[in-house]
Amino acid sequence: MRVPLAWRILTYDKRRTGLALVGIFMAILLVFVELGFFYAVPRGGLLLYDNMQFDLLLVSDQYEYQAQPGAFPLSQLARVKASADVQQATPVYFGFAKWKSGEGGVWPDIFIIGFDPARRIFLPDSIERQQDVLDRAGTILVDSATRPMFGPLDTGRVVEIGNRNETIGGQYVLGTGFMGLGVALASASTFDRMFQGRGLNSINLGVIELKSGVDRTRVAADLLGKTGSGTRIFTREELEAHETAYWTTRTSVGIIFGSGLLISFVVGIMIVYQIVSTQVGRQLPQFATLKAIGYPDRSLVRTVGAMSLMIVVAGFLPALIAAVELYSIIQEKTLLPVMMSETRVCVVFGAALVMALVSALLSVGGLRRADPADVF
Repeated sequence: MRVPLAWRILTYDKRRTGLALVGIFMAILLVFVELGFFYAVPRGGLLLYDNMQFDLLLVSDQYEYQAQPGAFPLSQLARVKASADVQQATPVYFGFAKWKSGEGGVWPDIFIIGFDPARRIFLPDSIERQQDVLDRAGTILVDSATRPMFGPLDTGRVVEIGNRNETIGGQYVLGTGFMGLGVALASASTFDRMFQGRGLNSINLGVIELKSGVDRTRVAADLLGKTGSGTRIFTREELEAHETAYWTTRTSVGIIFGSGLLISFVVGIMIVYQIVSTQVGRQLPQFATLKAIGYPDRSLVRTVGAMSLMIVVAGFLPALIAAVELYSIIQEKTLLPVMMSETRVCVVFGAALVMALVSALLSVGGLRRADPADVF
């Protein structure tokens, strides 16, 4: 009887129930959006690393995140190369420069990544097939996600970066993440000419590939002993944990979306609670009648629980469809990797069920205390 009774109560006043479903739809959609941003932020911070080939990453002990990695001497990477466990160790250089060929006279900053093209440390095919282009002096590859303010990114276009003219040798598809509004790849020699006075003896990352079969954790500890002070070594798992913790706990962006996720969950509980408690209050004489003819509180509580569950499930499906569409719009406009996944669907559905459970528990307090003699 619990489900049929709950259905009759909810469909008795269709207009009121329809408005209630709009409210829970918005609450669940908000949870989807906040959760999407919350997970997309650290993935955006890891975008570059997810597209690089390495087992260990040597960085400065001043490392914050990928756009503020600190620097350390190239000689410390040389000690890593001497290890019998290391297959390859490649220096990577980061730098910001003014792009003086922007639209409307704008000079935005562009993030430059310098490396040895022969080492082939990047995974995307759009970079792999064009790495020989970087061997040409004064030639760069520009990320296709670079913003329109930088002007056309046509192959062969000569642009002024800093105080030098560079030629766009092509575009690659990766994404700029949190590295800036525009990103370009350059060979180490081109990078050196662009940032005169810096030199190549101060590097930002040491990309380390190990020989097959070795224990990465053990090798990381051994290599850290050889590099000396001023550096640290990440395994991929440690790097992901560091970046995730940085973006979710140490930046305003992560804190805002984390707080928004919690608030949206609480709002969802309050919306469902208001819907169910209102229905319980309006149908209190009917519930009192059921108690008077012998129905136990347990049965009536389950009816209220069924009402909460129906409302949440009815609001979840359209919220999921809307969230998929909204994710694609957000990804297009912000370039953040906001994507729907089975795990995310299950997490939000689980959160919705918790909303229903908590709301039902909050709503049955008055029902349990209701005495048929008082009601009538």
